[in-house]
Amino acid sequence: MKLAKSLERLGTESAFAVLAEAKKLEAQGKKIIHLSLGQPDFKTPKHIVDAAKKALDDGHHGYVLSNGILECRQAVTRKIKKLYNQEIDPERITIMPGGKPTMHYAIQCFGEPGAEIIHPTPGFPIYESMINYTGSTAVPYDLTEDKDLKFDPEKVLSLITDKTRLLILINPNNPTGSFVEKPKIDVLAEGLKKHPHVTILSDEIYSRQIFDGKEMPTFFNYPELRERLIVLEGWSKAYSMTGWRLGWSFWPKNLIEHINKLLINSVSCVNAAAQFAGIAALDGPDDSINIMMEKFTQRRKLIHEGLNNLPGVECSLPGGAFYVFPKVIGTGMNGSEFTKKCIHEAGVAIVPGTAFGKTAVDYVRFSFAASRNDISQALDKIKKIL
Repeated sequence: MKLAKSLERLGTESAFAVLAEAKKLEAQGKKIIHLSLGQPDFKTPKHIVDAAKKALDDGHHGYVLSNGILECRQAVTRKIKKLYNQEIDPERITIMPGGKPTMHYAIQCFGEPGAEIIHPTPGFPIYESMINYTGSTAVPYDLTEDKDLKFDPEKVLSLITDKTRLLILINPNNPTGSFVEKPKIDVLAEGLKKHPHVTILSDEIYSRQIFDGKEMPTFFNYPELRERLIVLEGWSKAYSMTGWRLGWSFWPKNLIEHINKLLINSVSCVNAAAQFAGIAALDGPDDSINIMMEKFTQRRKLIHEGLNNLPGVECSLPGGAFYVFPKVIGTGMNGSEFTKKCIHEAGVAIVPGTAFGKTAVDYVRFSFAASRNDISQALDKIKKIL
């Protein structure tokens, strides 16, 4: 069997490897506290589930348009108008089976040998994986250079060359939980006006998980960049719908035709009933988001303080998402060693920093999308083994 060389350049998402290891230990009778996956521990709100059931009862179980049913795309534009007061054409919105297809298609559109794509490290691992897969050059900007793990807009702009095709931003960031506020995004947006050959992919999937009452500095705020802007968004995090595999994205006009072709060649279309659930989520009340954020705020305080009380651990306060990304080298272990010790000796599953980039060797990621009781127990168990 002779396989394509490009497969050797394809990476993976190591959080699922940690999950597999945890499940293996559980099968052996060991109790594991799961703080590895980025998955809210809340049920999908009932009115959303009911909308999917009704859609099935009403006969919505056939093929639909590749870019999504019009009603769902219109619901997305209504939500953008409500949140950001921006008018968006539904034809610029594409409904996706989750967030990853947007990453895949965007990088596929621009990535090829000789092209450069700028991305954050540490960052969601599929970005670097797909850049390498296309044969383009990955140009990282290192978040670990900042004590709060935030990017410097001037440093990002300095990486742009005439070979740069795409700039990837994740704000709030996975895995660090860092959040860059509007003044710095303004600087970045202004600088990007001088580089009209660069397209922006703004990953805003955690836009509804921002703490301390701060506002989301969406790239929809910059209409002058809109013809070279891709926005990745969806339902997974905000509405606790990770398993529904439902996302949406905004595209430049001249990419719409290509994205539709990529969809038709890969997935045909997104599950019809799930799209009706998506409409109910966007048009319905935000009570569930507010309740989740109250819980996440409490958990953030608990895990941030708890980690900083562990010997040799330093943890910055996350501004968004539901992750903390502590530096653990002070324990005498790097991130991978610390992770192994935690799962095998403390029964706590977390992810090593190197799962998100080579520069994060001294870090680990904890997800606090778990109960306060689980977080407290995990901190106590780790304290004992340290």
